[in-house]
Amino acid sequence: MTDTDHTDRTERELREALEALADGVRPAPDAYRTARGEWLRRERRRRLVLAVLIAVVFALATLIGLWVLNQAPSHPGVVFSGAGDAVSLSSPSRPHP
Repeated sequence: MTDTDHTDRTERELREALEALADGVRPAPDAYRTARGEWLRRERRRRLVLAVLIAVVFALATLIGLWVLNQAPSHPGVVFSGAGDAVSLSSPSRPHP
C-alpha cells in the first residue's frame, strides 16, 4: 500500500464519517427565527451603545469648552489695551468722554 492509497482511503473514510454525522443533524424548527432575533437584538444594542457614546463625547466636549472659556481672564488682554482710546483720539467727529 502506497502513501497515496493510504491518503485516499483516509480522505474517503473521513468524508463518509462526516456525511453520516451531517445526516444525523437536524436543525430546530425555529432556528432561523431565533438566530435572526438574536442578531437584531445585538444590532439594536450596538446602535444604542454607539448613540450613547456619541452623546457622552459631545457632552464632554461641550463641558470642556465651557470650562476653558470660563478660565479666560476677566480683565482685558494685551490685544484690547488702549484700543478704545486710540479710536476715540483719532476720530475727530466723536467727542472724547
